[in-house]
Order: sequence, then structure tokens, then C-alpha cells
Amino acid sequence: MTPHLDLDLLRSFVTVVEAGTLSAAAPRIGRSQSAVSMQIQRLEQSLGAPLLLRLPRSVELTPAGADFLVYARRLLKLSEEAVASISRPVETGLVRLGVPDDYAAMLLPQALARFAEAHPRVALEVVCEPSTHLLPAIGEGRLDLAIVTGTRPHRIEVLRREPLVWVASPHHVPWMEDPLPVALFEPGCSARMNVIDALGAAGRAYRGVCSSASLLGVTAVVEAGLAVAGLAACSVPPQLKVIGEAEGLPPLALLEMCLLRHPGAETPAVLRLEEVLRRELASLR
Repeated sequence: MTPHLDLDLLRSFVTVVEAGTLSAAAPRIGRSQSAVSMQIQRLEQSLGAPLLLRLPRSVELTPAGADFLVYARRLLKLSEEAVASISRPVETGLVRLGVPDDYAAMLLPQALARFAEAHPRVALEVVCEPSTHLLPAIGEGRLDLAIVTGTRPHRIEVLRREPLVWVASPHHVPWMEDPLPVALFEPGCSARMNVIDALGAAGRAYRGVCSSASLLGVTAVVEAGLAVAGLAACSVPPQLKVIGEAEGLPPLALLEMCLLRHPGAETPAVLRLEEVLRRELASLR
């Protein structure tokens, strides 16, 4: 007998895979961790095959789970489109979003995928630039929405405070040099200012090895062993290691993340994407 597929169970399964752990998925689903675990067990029992491997700090897909994930996402997308065709007008148009590139990989994939599933006829234009470039673009109306750090014009609320951490190559010890070699973001960047302020307060001499507008430029210099850098914790690439007080480096201030919307950008599509991004920023760990 073909098992009945419960969409709630499918949604929980996909959310757990995207979040990486049951505990991280629970607040997104709106259930306790134990309730989410029971949902996954019910789904596995109905299918007669394990979908996830429960590891101490994460979950991994089994081969059957990896195959089933493709169908689960398709079914959820079809369900949302079916409901949308009846329950609400189909939103169309273009939304222009700006985000610093060091947050793009952390924030955008899941948030934009969920938005695209719910609003398949809305076109998205994504601009990855530093906050110093995104602020004037919002003010001039060249962007509808922008995620920025370190600047709060007109007392815009802070949606997230992200730790700023020191990083270095695991194969080099540039922090042993004096003055300290540092890879910095371009002038005006809040991460750059936080790094310089922390070193100044600690009385640590430093020399700038590079000044880059992009995360790739900074991490390339650090990976080569030429310098240390201060990066948002959520954007540290796997090839670098986090260092700190044990290496004689001072603590860094938190980065404040804000979501800005151009005053004239009030279309339903823009407002829906703003809601999705607000939820994503609030739920990230």
C-alpha cells in the first residue's frame, strides 16, 4: 500500500536538512526539538527507510534521504503554488536587493529559495557590494532593499548582532610578527573600523597588507599566510581558522546588521521579501 505523504512532515524534513540540526530547525518550524524529532521518525516509518543519520552535532542525509529530498522540495513547491493560485493574487514585478558579499553565502540561498517558491513570478535582482555602496543606492532608489552593517540612519532597528572574529591560515603564524600584518576591507567598512579601533585600544602596532572591497580579496591574502583579518563569524570560510586572545589579539566589537527599504518601494513583492529577510536574520545562529 502506497504511504500517504503528510506535507507538514515533508516541510519539517526539508527544514531540518537546511538548518543542519534538529535544534536549529525547531524554532523555524515552531515546534520543540523533541516534536520535530518525532515528525521525522513518523515520516521515516511511513516510508519504511531511514532518511537522516543523527550525529552528535549535526544530521546527514542517508542515500534514500538524499533522493527523497528532491521529491519533498518539489511537492512542497507544488503545494504552495496550488494554494497561492487560489488564496492570494499572484505577485509579479522586480525586487532589487543589495547585500554585502560576506553575508551573501550565509543569508541568501535559503531565504531567496523560500521566497522564490512562494512568489515564482517575482524577478529578483541581487547586487553584492559593501555597505558603503549600498547605502547611497538605497537613498537614490537604485535598490529596493539592502542589508547593511554598522550604519543606522534614522534609527533603523538592528535585526542582528553578528560576532566579528580574527581569522588566519591554519598553516602560518602571522600574528607573531610585529607590527601585525592585517588584511582589511575598504575604508568606510564597519569591520575595518572595528579592527583598527580594537588594535588601537590594545596598543598593538599593525600594518595593512591589503585593502579590498570583497570578502574574496581579504580571504585570499589571509589564506596565503600574509596576514590576519577580522571577519563576521558567519562568513568565515572553512579553509581559515578562528584565532583570538590565545594568539595575543584583542576582542572585536559586534557587527550590527540592519535591513533598509527605500521609502518608495512598497509593492507587495518588496514587502514580502522584506518579511522573509527579517525572519531569516532573526533565526540565524
